[in-house]
Amino acid sequence: MTTALITGSTAGIGAAFARRLAGDGHNLVLVARDTKRLREQATELHDRHGIEAEVLTADLATDAGIESVEKRLSNRRDTVDLLINNAGFGNKGRYLEVSLADELTMLKVHCEAVLRLTSAATEAMRERGRGGVVNVASVAAFVPRGTYGASKAWVVQFTQGAAKDLAGSGVRLMALCPGFVRTEFHERAGMGTSNIPNWMWLDADKLVAAALVDLSRGRTLSVPDPRYKALMGVVKVTPRALLGGVTSRTGRKYGPQ
Repeated sequence: MTTALITGSTAGIGAAFARRLAGDGHNLVLVARDTKRLREQATELHDRHGIEAEVLTADLATDAGIESVEKRLSNRRDTVDLLINNAGFGNKGRYLEVSLADELTMLKVHCEAVLRLTSAATEAMRERGRGGVVNVASVAAFVPRGTYGASKAWVVQFTQGAAKDLAGSGVRLMALCPGFVRTEFHERAGMGTSNIPNWMWLDADKLVAAALVDLSRGRTLSVPDPRYKALMGVVKVTPRALLGGVTSRTGRKYGPQ
């Protein structure tokens, strides 16, 4: 049985990955900040699917938290075959309305943690000649829309660049770029969602299923829904100056309330 490590595993996309991978027979290492929720999740998945679910409490906004997960990924005797870098959050407010400390914390989780954990995982995977990494980004990576989008753009560029450098090693890397997904994400950030049209919402379980198919096909970028694929096609041919104005107005219409 292979083992998958999932950060931010207790809710949203991370929880959907945990359910799917456990159902497919993978053992799990579940990583989040809330020990109680982790233990409840581990027990439920073990009882339902008969897999082993290890709990690792870690705050990826801290060096100590990142180091604890790096250590687990570097374990050569109890190996991790698939890493899902899913942990993340959003800040409510525009640039300069959010404190610099909060912006730096976001970069710590979205960029530094992703870099360090991907590096720890892929080094061990390359030695074995197999393994996979999914770094959860966002369609916000493709539009000029604040620090969140900028951090996710870094995730996409880093992941695709690393995938190219590791081509032929047996290690696959993919950036996953969902749109709006019904999770705790917006609630935790204090963002209202009542003004977001129903058609823009994605189901987390269907998203994960599509993402795993894309990973198995060797894709380095996954936008797992036809609606968002179409939107991203429009984005590619829209001039950046015009796109900036459109995304700013869209953000005010569909963004935090």
